[in-house]
Amino acid sequence: MELRFVGIDPNTGGEGSPSVWVEEESADLVVQGEEADELLQTLVRETEWVAGHTTGIPAHERVIRIPARMVPILREACDAAERAAAEHRDVR
Repeated sequence: MELRFVGIDPNTGGEGSPSVWVEEESADLVVQGEEADELLQTLVRETEWVAGHTTGIPAHERVIRIPARMVPILREACDAAERAAAEHRDVR
């Protein structure tokens, strides 16, 4: 597994560091961020976002909060993920 670092929260002060990577082989985004507070987790847990889909947060998932100032970094990561996925399709 190889991670391509894309960016870090530009306002990080050496502690806590929301960051974004692309896992090269799968082209998945890997995101580190602040775990959502209980109020936000409750909202996510109790809202039916898609009709008929089970509500809740599975034990293997987490709700995280990514600062809005990181949107450009997420866009860059999405572009990198698309390129990585295309490269893997071309190789096969």
